[in-house]
Amino acid sequence: MKLLYNANIYTLDELHPHASAVLIAGGRIIAVGDRDKLETIAHGKVEKQDMQGRTILPGLTDAHIHIQHFALFLGRIDCETKTKDECLRRVAERAKKAKPGEWILGHGWNHNEWTDEGKLPTAADLDAIAPNNPVYLTAKSLHAAWANTSALNLANITSDTPNPKDGVIQRDDTGRATGALLETAMALVSNVVPDPSIDEIANAIESAQPVLWKMGLTGIHDFDRRIAFIALQQLHAQGKLKLRVNKNIPLESLNHAHELGLRTGFGDDWLWVGSVKGFMDGALGPHTAAMFQPYLGDEENRGILNMDGEELFEHCRRAADVGLSMTVHAIGDRANHEVLDAYEQLRKYETEKGLPHLRHRIEHVQVLHPDDAPRLAQLNVVASMQPIHAPSDMTAADRFWGERSALAYAWRTQLDHGALLAFGSDAPVESPNPFWGLHAAVTRRRADGSPSADGWYPTQKLTLAEALSAYTVGAAYAANAEHRLGKIAENYLADLIVLEQDIFSVHPDKLLTMSAAATMVNGEWMLREI
Repeated sequence: MKLLYNANIYTLDELHPHASAVLIAGGRIIAVGDRDKLETIAHGKVEKQDMQGRTILPGLTDAHIHIQHFALFLGRIDCETKTKDECLRRVAERAKKAKPGEWILGHGWNHNEWTDEGKLPTAADLDAIAPNNPVYLTAKSLHAAWANTSALNLANITSDTPNPKDGVIQRDDTGRATGALLETAMALVSNVVPDPSIDEIANAIESAQPVLWKMGLTGIHDFDRRIAFIALQQLHAQGKLKLRVNKNIPLESLNHAHELGLRTGFGDDWLWVGSVKGFMDGALGPHTAAMFQPYLGDEENRGILNMDGEELFEHCRRAADVGLSMTVHAIGDRANHEVLDAYEQLRKYETEKGLPHLRHRIEHVQVLHPDDAPRLAQLNVVASMQPIHAPSDMTAADRFWGERSALAYAWRTQLDHGALLAFGSDAPVESPNPFWGLHAAVTRRRADGSPSADGWYPTQKLTLAEALSAYTVGAAYAANAEHRLGKIAENYLADLIVLEQDIFSVHPDKLLTMSAAATMVNGEWMLREI
């Protein structure tokens, strides 16, 4: 039994929002209140710890992360640079150390942010610095990739290779592949990159856990695929999984899940099934997000719509029949519209068939048509959003979406309409650091203060309490775990973090350097620097 006292505890429990002590046993919170009261309840051997006025919060949850990719990418080249030349310099350094024929992998480039170019990169850039190695670099959005000639050759990509469904092989005026691959075309190369083993993935995830604990994360909603699920189950079986994981399954596995009768919520307090994840469109960066109107300066392009609302509804119906909720990636206003149309049909279907109204989600909700802004709340659909995207994308959004950006990354609009928010990062697209996400949510500014003191579309700002709720109680609700996670309350799981500063008293810019001084999961200290 543990008694943490002399603390500044924000419980996020509306009935008892503040306390100074918490009593913990058996992985759960026994009671919350003051020291004197809790000492009368405590029995047996009690480990007492004076928190010396430090702030305690419920453990934070990243409601959208790709844990396999994030963990593996920790060892890859960081390509998130201000210029293409700096990215190439980092690739050249790795190439010098690589064995001939060894794959060189990196992640994070964003040509829209490169101050010296702004065009999609080419294989020739990489060929000059890595002539003896295949190179494959994924974009920050994970919706584009950059490969050199060696990698293209290994993938058998030639001038005659057709574009795959929902993908584009960028070509020059002669029809030759340039090395830039969009959406499903990425798989042509990624499929020939040697796959890591289950053990390698499990080890990488285990090694990534301390990184996440330091960021204050005690739980995640994972959106990687089958191999990640196997690795997570392996860690769990070995007693090494020390994060709460709500595991979403890919749409291509729906038929298998349906045949097995797999249901949302199946599992335990460590690892349980979430929703079926589908993709409606691409992303802003490579101009593949599906839009009603063309991209500014790219008047023939309205993005890529993977399916319409009718086709999505058929998947939704099949999932609902066995008790699986849906969650769908939608960035562009057209994509979000089609998802909402499908969900409207789904709600009618659930009612007609006497099925439960499950907690369906839209992942990203990045830009909406004004007519669609209230529909998530009306349909009781969770707005699973990533505030850290806004400062990263604001320049590109203004440039390519123009006035449509008024309803981009519009958390306040969704909250005011009554939609439930669940916040995440989409890591490794962005850092999973939730404090950076909180800063973005309350300031709508970058770390350097741009675009202004007021922030980008400042009417969409949230209060810190509202944003924090989306990383705790909102994320718990979205994962069907609101009765055990997201609060410091009696009988909730003992997942909490300790901060050296009062998060509600500091200047918002202090959020950018904030981290957990201690992190507890299931009543045990995973990180303890106090």
